[in-house]
Amino acid sequence: MRVNIKISLAILMLWSALQGVAFATTEIRLLYIGSEDDTAYMGARQGLSEANLQGQFLDQKYVVDVRAPGVLPAEAFSGVAAILATVNADLLPALAASATGVPVFNLQAQEDSLRTACIANVLHVIPSEAMLQDAVAQWQKANPGAQVTASAWHGDFMKYAGRDLNKRFRAASGQAMNDASWAGWAAVKMTSDTVARLNDASPAAVLKFLRQQLKFDGQKGAEMSFRDSGQLRQPLLLIEKGKIAGEAPVRGVADADDLDSLGNSDCSGQK
Repeated sequence: MRVNIKISLAILMLWSALQGVAFATTEIRLLYIGSEDDTAYMGARQGLSEANLQGQFLDQKYVVDVRAPGVLPAEAFSGVAAILATVNADLLPALAASATGVPVFNLQAQEDSLRTACIANVLHVIPSEAMLQDAVAQWQKANPGAQVTASAWHGDFMKYAGRDLNKRFRAASGQAMNDASWAGWAAVKMTSDTVARLNDASPAAVLKFLRQQLKFDGQKGAEMSFRDSGQLRQPLLLIEKGKIAGEAPVRGVADADDLDSLGNSDCSGQK
């Protein structure tokens, strides 16, 4: 009992001593390359707002700098934890090469050739062409004659806390969340969660964790992670006449948990 009292008094004294002490806030810089008019940027801003709510408890503050698309000098990436890129397939490899060792989130380019290139610091949040095609093919196999498209996100998605994310985004931006805005939000969310877990905002540490240890829900109800190609494994939505018709992997055609049934699973472009 006396030991417990002593411990309690020690904790109380420490707490009292800490009152009024100002802890230094760590500023974590992100770089967005694209236009502020892009819906991906709106999603990134939503992610930034949520990251800073979390950061209040961790003495972390997230800021984002915006640059127009283009290849930037190496000094532009100094002190940057991650880069969010809304650029085309021609520019992305050059951008990644100029930012060696810094995570570069691809929020726009869907080309399969970027995945087979297996660029070490590029993380493709947006689904690839092959993933979208496989999702449609699975749905049509189970539902012959159906005319659908595949999507990463939809403004009417209600499951797995998707409704809450859609409500927050619509309230902040005045529009529905789409694939690009979800990708922007997800990139910031993955980064902030990683920094919080590691207590380390260095790009090398963030990139290593994202590529090797990430387990990300993304309000999709699945354990998502990055393939060796840098592509994010993720379930997709099937859209018919603007409405959600189903989800892929499609039950009965593929294992519902087999995210590698969508798109190419390695750098060779093979399943």
